[in-house]
Amino acid sequence: MNGLMMNTDLTVTSIMIHAEKVNGSGEIVSVTRDNPRHRYTYRDAFARTRKLANALSGFDLDKGACIGTLAWNDHRHFETYYAATCSGYVCHTINPRLFPEQLVYIINHAEDQFVFLDPDFMPLVEAIADQCPGVKGWVVLTDEAHMPESAVPGLLCYETLIADQPSEFEWPQLDENSACALCYTSGTTGNPKGVLYSHRSTILHAYASMMPDALGLARKDAVLPIVPMFHVNAWGIPYSCPMAGAKLVFPGSKVGDGATLAALINEEGVTQSAGVPTVWLALLAYLKKSGETVDSLKTVVIGGAACPLSVMEDFERYGVDSRVGWGMTEMSPLGSINASAESREQYSPEEFAKVRLKAGRPVFGVEMKIVDEAGEELPWDGVAFGSLKVRGPWICSSYFKLDESSAHDEDGWFETGDVATIDPDGYMAITDRTKDVIKSGGEWISSIEVENVATDHPKVAEAAVIGHFHPKWSERPLLVVVRAPGADDLDEAEMLAWFEGKIAKWWTPDAVQFVESLPHGATGKIQKVALREQFKDYAFPGA
Repeated sequence: MNGLMMNTDLTVTSIMIHAEKVNGSGEIVSVTRDNPRHRYTYRDAFARTRKLANALSGFDLDKGACIGTLAWNDHRHFETYYAATCSGYVCHTINPRLFPEQLVYIINHAEDQFVFLDPDFMPLVEAIADQCPGVKGWVVLTDEAHMPESAVPGLLCYETLIADQPSEFEWPQLDENSACALCYTSGTTGNPKGVLYSHRSTILHAYASMMPDALGLARKDAVLPIVPMFHVNAWGIPYSCPMAGAKLVFPGSKVGDGATLAALINEEGVTQSAGVPTVWLALLAYLKKSGETVDSLKTVVIGGAACPLSVMEDFERYGVDSRVGWGMTEMSPLGSINASAESREQYSPEEFAKVRLKAGRPVFGVEMKIVDEAGEELPWDGVAFGSLKVRGPWICSSYFKLDESSAHDEDGWFETGDVATIDPDGYMAITDRTKDVIKSGGEWISSIEVENVATDHPKVAEAAVIGHFHPKWSERPLLVVVRAPGADDLDEAEMLAWFEGKIAKWWTPDAVQFVESLPHGATGKIQKVALREQFKDYAFPGA
């Protein structure tokens, strides 16, 4: 017997219609090149979105065509998200930090017919436009007064494009399983792979992200998404905020500028924010130097890379609860959130420091398991660790235009490439990437745990651990360190002594190499492949 309930499609269009009717007075604030503080409402935003939809209808695009974006977090990018997706097209967000050859590959692979770009990325487009023959036009997200001079063919001005368009538009009826957005992985090995999200998966992901132990969004909130809209759709915030009616504060290109971020937080009453560890380091450094505070800010979600304990403790001094989050492009991206601060009284200070660094508990909708090398499921005892697999309604079932993938098993579980433990309370901790785990004398060493201890040293700005050949132990950990400003006196002896009593003695690195900077990928993650290549000729002293 079936239930007698209505069966309406879950579409991104429904977010827009709800937000305009119910949350129309909610604000969207943006930093753009042509306006340091653009301000309007959701009602204004979706009126302009309909104007853009009318313009897109004149482009004679096929249903399901891909429309690319090369843009920062701002109101015009937000309008493009909704106009493209709700018109029945696919909004393909492109990461401008990828290498030019990768950009060319994914634009051509996605078959983008138009690309909407921020003026900042005009030089990038000029370098690759002639290698993207399928692109019919490039739309610059600005007004005529700020249009860059360029010889790129098919260049259009966004504001001119929508200026004379009507603000009424009849949105098409869409199937909830139809594609709505496309993101590509950062392509650390081989070509980037496309992840094609559906309307249904996007709505369910937005619902999950709003739960109290996740982002916990409400209409009273003001949210600053520092994570880029080109990085897994800013972790779904452009969808969840209109759904909740929360104020959106877009930082534009100022994502790494501590002074701008502090000003936005304080002047716009930001209560929540989300970003990778490097942006929080920039904000905290500015606050320490300036003496300013961020009194309105209550919660930050930190993801994309391992978060140093010192960052979380620094935020605590400003009255901010920092939550570690974990996910992947293939997961839309939310997988788990660590809201352990809600129950910190259950732990001693030492225990809490360990718990809060974990990736957190899986949100409802994400199934997790860890398996051994034979594929057998391991217990959630906090001790056993194995390959982490996931499945759920907002996790990819395959890659775009890639019929077969070794990442999925016969039961549909997705192999994340992470090595993890899960404790009896459901807290998952990433111990390494499968390709980065260090095997020394037949025993595993977690490079992430060693890095976490290293970055807690007050004289360390950044650190990475790689497994390096050792004639006796097969592999031993090599620590690569970037000294903090003014910490030129930090030497190997002091660094290695720091590990005493903090990790197993045999996990302590055999040597330390100091460098000016570490190689980072397009999403800010340390590129250990590049590090291993950099130190391929290194030999441990006395080995």
